[in-house]
Amino acid sequence: MREAITLTASNDDLTNLDPVALEHSEAGVPDEDTSHPLVANAPVENTAPTFAELGVREEIVRALAEAGIERTFAIQELTLPLALAGDDVIGQARTGTGKTLGFGIPLLQRIVSPGDGTPQALVVVPTRELCLQVTRDLTDAAKHLDVNVLAIYGGRPYEPQIAALRKGVDVVVGTPGRLLDLAEQRHLVLGKIRNLVLDEADEMLDLGFLPDIERILRMVPDERQTMLFSATMPGPIITLARTFLNQPTHIRAEENDASAIHERTEQFVYRAHALDKVELLARLLQAKDRGLSMIFTRTKRTAQKISDDLVERGFAAAAVHGDLGQGAREQALRAFRAGKVDVLVATDVAARGIDVAGVTHVVNYQCPEDEKTYVHRIGRTGRAGRTGVAVTFVDWDEEPRWKGISDALNLGKPEPVETYSTSDHLFTDLDIPTSSTGRLPLGQRTRSGLDSEPEEDLKGDKKGGPRKRSRGRATRGGTSAGTEQAQPASTSTPATKTPEPGEEDGTRRPRRRRSRGGAPVTSETAGQTPEASAEGAPGESGERPARRRRRRRSGGESGGNAEAAANDTVSSAD
Repeated sequence: MREAITLTASNDDLTNLDPVALEHSEAGVPDEDTSHPLVANAPVENTAPTFAELGVREEIVRALAEAGIERTFAIQELTLPLALAGDDVIGQARTGTGKTLGFGIPLLQRIVSPGDGTPQALVVVPTRELCLQVTRDLTDAAKHLDVNVLAIYGGRPYEPQIAALRKGVDVVVGTPGRLLDLAEQRHLVLGKIRNLVLDEADEMLDLGFLPDIERILRMVPDERQTMLFSATMPGPIITLARTFLNQPTHIRAEENDASAIHERTEQFVYRAHALDKVELLARLLQAKDRGLSMIFTRTKRTAQKISDDLVERGFAAAAVHGDLGQGAREQALRAFRAGKVDVLVATDVAARGIDVAGVTHVVNYQCPEDEKTYVHRIGRTGRAGRTGVAVTFVDWDEEPRWKGISDALNLGKPEPVETYSTSDHLFTDLDIPTSSTGRLPLGQRTRSGLDSEPEEDLKGDKKGGPRKRSRGRATRGGTSAGTEQAQPASTSTPATKTPEPGEEDGTRRPRRRRSRGGAPVTSETAGQTPEASAEGAPGESGERPARRRRRRRSGGESGGNAEAAANDTVSSAD
C-alpha cells in the first residue's frame, strides 16, 4: 500500500518543485504519472524545417533533440516565425497536431532570465489534465534554461501553490477558477505578464469559463503578446479575440477546404438498433490489436449504464461524467492512463484536453450532435500521425443528423450500413474473431480494473454532501450518543407503551403536575407519590386513588379512574 507524500511549505522542499509532485501532494504518487514526458513518437515530413532553422534558442533546440524532436509540425512551422517576433497569433488546428510547442517555444524564448520571481508568462487551459501535460512539456523543453514552470489548478490545497508562488516562478500554467482565486487574493501577481496563452479556447467556452477568462485578461498589462489556440472558432471566441488581441494573425494548419478528420483514422458507420448496441459493442471491443478505447455518449446516465454493463461482461471499464465527484473522475482517468482499465466511457466534456497515448479505438455510442462534436470525439485516436479506428452507431431516428455530419465533412457515408451483433461484415471490417460473444473470455481478463486504483479524498467531492445528510437522518432514529439530544425533537413515544419509572419521572410528571385538578402539585404530595403508588388498589376512590391509578396505568381505565382521568384532561385544556 502506498504512503501519502505530504508537500510542506518550507523553502527547502520547494527549491526544485516538480509539477507531478505538487499534483500528488495529498494523495501520493501513483504507479505511473498522469502526464508523460516530451517524446518524439509521431512521424514528420523530412522536408519540414528544423527548430534551429526557425531561430529557436540553442538551449531549447538541445532539449528537444534529447527527446528526439528536430523538425516541426505544420502548426509549429506556421506559428513560430510570427510568435517569435512577438506578434499576436490565433492558431487553429485539429486536436493532436503539436500546438503545445507551437506556443510553448516562443513563450520560453521570450522569458527574461534570471527574473525577480514574478510570473512573466501565463498559460490558461480548461482542464486539470491538460494543465499537467502542458506543464510537463514546457518543463522538459526548458530544462537547459533557468526557467521555473508551475502548475496551478483546483481540487488541491492552496498552501503548496501559494508557497511556490512566493518562492518565485517564471511561467504559470493553470485553470481559470484557481488562477482567478489566487489573483484576487493577491498571491498571484499578474502585473508583469508579458506573454499570455489561451489554449483550447473553444472548450473553455463550452465549460462556461469565458467570464473568468475575460476577468483574467483585464488583470494583465495591455502591453503583452497574446496567443489563442482553438480547434474551432465559434462566435464568442472570435469576439474575445477581437476584443483582447492586437491585430492577430489567424493561422490554420490545413487548407480551408480540407477535412478536419485525421487521414490515418479509419471510420466506420453502422445503423444499429438500440437494444443490440451493447452486444455489438462487446464484440467490437474484442477486435484484434485493440489498445485503449474510448466510448462517447450524449448523456451521463447512458455513460454510467454502459460502463456498468461492460464491467458485468468482464471488460475493464470506467466512466467519466458530470455526476461523479472529482475524486472518482480522476481515479478513472489515472486507471485508464496506467492501463488498469482499457475502456473509458465518457460524455463530451472529456472529449478534449486529455492527451492519452495509445488510444486505438473510439466509439460514438450515440450519434454526435454536430460535425464539431464528431471531430473532437474521434480526435482521441489517430493523434500525431498514429493510426486509429473510429466507429459510430446511428439509430434509425438519428439518420438525418448523421447525414448532415457526413455532408459537412465530406465523408461520403450518408447512409449507414444496417448492422447487428451477428452481421458478418462487422467481424470483417473490424477484424473481430468469429468466435467472439457478448462476454469477454476469462482468459483475456488480464487487467486489474478500476478498484485497483485508489480514489483520492478531495475536499468538495460531490459524494460528501449526501452522506452527511444520510447520517443526520439515521442519527435521529439511532441509539448512539449523538441521538439522545435529537430524540426530544422527534415524534413522541406512543401512549400505549409502558414507560419505565425513570422515564416517567423525567418526562411525564411535569406535564401532569401542572394539569391535575387545576391546582399545582405540592412538594409534599409529590413526595408521597412513590409510596402511594406502591400501595394503591384498583377499587379505591377519591382524588388520591385517581392520582395513583393514573400514574400506574398502561392503557385505558374504567369506573372512577376513567372519570378522574377525564377531569384531569379537562383541567389541562383550561
